[in-house]
Order: sequence, then structure tokens, then C-alpha cells
Amino acid sequence: MGQSPTMPQGFSQMTSFQSNKFQGEWFVLGLADNTYKREHRPLLHSFITLFKLRDNSEFQVTNSMTRGKHCSTWSYTLIPTNKPGQFTRDNRGSGPGADKENIQVIETDYVKFALVLSLRQASNQNITRVSLLGRDWKITHKTIDRFIALTKTQNLTKNNLLFPDLTDWLLDPKVCLEHHHHHH
Repeated sequence: MGQSPTMPQGFSQMTSFQSNKFQGEWFVLGLADNTYKREHRPLLHSFITLFKLRDNSEFQVTNSMTRGKHCSTWSYTLIPTNKPGQFTRDNRGSGPGADKENIQVIETDYVKFALVLSLRQASNQNITRVSLLGRDWKITHKTIDRFIALTKTQNLTKNNLLFPDLTDWLLDPKVCLEHHHHHH
């Protein structure tokens, strides 16, 4: 089975998680991943992740990334586990060899930021990813410090850190937004 994220040192286990407050749009403001290297930086454009609550407390997650005049989107479903803020990614329909992934919201205030830890078992390696999500582009130093502290608990280094290039977004924010709104 996939490993379940345990609470990293210096972070306390959530006692409750309010899915209804967590849903909606988040901007991905920082990513750290043990497969990332410096040369990947130019490939990461800013993207939005939209959490939509479905009737049975599952989240449908849709990511949209602006690349020049194009918007790439990809979606998946998160199924809650019995731990607050912890989910497994639904692989129904992805075929038997699909990766197992466990996702834990480590900290969030629902209105400004969220820190999310994802552990994924791919065929040839375990992939650890930490995401810093924000409701807008403004982020405090304190939040960035928490993000960095969390990456360190996962043995991620500076070279594994990516902060998306926002110039892309600021140049043409409409590409993905229009895309999002047509989906409804």
C-alpha cells in the first residue's frame, strides 16, 4: 500500500478539516518535489488549482496552467480518509499500474494559505511533493518559512524548490480564467 503521510515534526495533527471552507480556487505559489532539479524551473508556469466539493465529501480537483496563449487543464478526484485533511487520489479508470497517492493538508487557515504534502508511489520511486497554496498572489514571509520548514522535514533541498514564474500569469491572466468559467 502507499505510505500514509504522518505529521512531520513541528506540525500538529489536524483535529478537524472543513472541506466546505477549503473548496474553491487556490493559486500554486510554491512547489517542492524530490524529482525536481534546477533545470525544471523554466517549465513550471503559474497554475490554479480548483477544489470542488462533491456530494459525498470527495473533491474534484482541476488544475489549469497558463502556457503562453494556451491553457492546459488536468483533473482528478480526492477521496477523504478517516484522518482529517487526508485524502487518497482516486485511480478508478487509470488502469492497474496507476500510482497510489496520499495527500495530507498539513496546515491551512482556509482564507489565505494551505500547505499540502503528497506522497506518491510510482513504479520506480516514491515521489514526495510539498505545495504552498494561496488564495491570491500575496504571501507572507511567515508562510514561506512554514513551507520551507515543511520541505526540510521531507528531506527536500533548495534545488527541489520551485516558485512559479508569475510574469506569465500577469501577462495574460485571461487564458486560464476564461477556460475555467466555460466549464460550468
